[in-house]
Amino acid sequence: MSTPSDNKNLLAVVTGASSGIGYELAKLFAKEGFSMIIAAENEKIYSVADELKISGIKVKAVQVDLASEVGVSDLYREILAFGLPLDSIAMNAGVGVGGPFIETELAAEINIIDLNIKSLVTLTKKILPDLVQRGTGKILYTSSIAGEMPGPYYAVYAASKAFVQSFSEAIRNEVKESGVTVTALQPGATDTNFFARAGMIDTKAGQSKKDDPAVVAKDGFDAMMKGKDHVVAGSFMNRVQAVASKFTKDSQGAALQGAQTKPNSLN
Repeated sequence: MSTPSDNKNLLAVVTGASSGIGYELAKLFAKEGFSMIIAAENEKIYSVADELKISGIKVKAVQVDLASEVGVSDLYREILAFGLPLDSIAMNAGVGVGGPFIETELAAEINIIDLNIKSLVTLTKKILPDLVQRGTGKILYTSSIAGEMPGPYYAVYAASKAFVQSFSEAIRNEVKESGVTVTALQPGATDTNFFARAGMIDTKAGQSKKDDPAVVAKDGFDAMMKGKDHVVAGSFMNRVQAVASKFTKDSQGAALQGAQTKPNSLN
């Protein structure tokens, strides 16, 4: 088993690291002594880097919009320039939009696709060949149990997470003999700013009991380090929901999710 002193010569990358699950993942990598690149679209990423540097590790903060092709290219350029081999990458950046599909802004929905899907595929395409060539590396994708069933009132978000889950399992199978592992992290409702940003505070899901992002991140980090294919993180009820979805028709699943995500569903 590697020690923090061993890991200082290895690079870990975390996207969406300025808050929530990504921030907690970054702290876990720092605790294990990895040198790091942390990325987010807002300037808070610099204060997070300063916080992590207190532990004595090398940290590079990159403020970048990964929903753009330029942003992904800029982050990849930083990875190449860092001077250490990429060992682990947690692709956690993501966004959602709530509300009836006919009422949401098209640009906001396309932004979900660009960030949750396009950037993840593009960054994977850039970093995976080198990992496979070296015969080592770990990838963690933040998926969601929301991707297990159709998601009315956040339809594009739920579909994007279904994509991430499928993509993760497919790439894992392709590289299974290479020494590279691919893990999908599937949280449920987590105590982050997701619901506020998505405009879903007035929903049952938005007001439901939520998991601690530190607990969710630890579940994902441990699964990644063990090379597991996926982990349903957080509460026991998340695991129940994930299992139940396997035996639920899509029409029934859509009705169940819609009851939780419908605007003004608290009334």
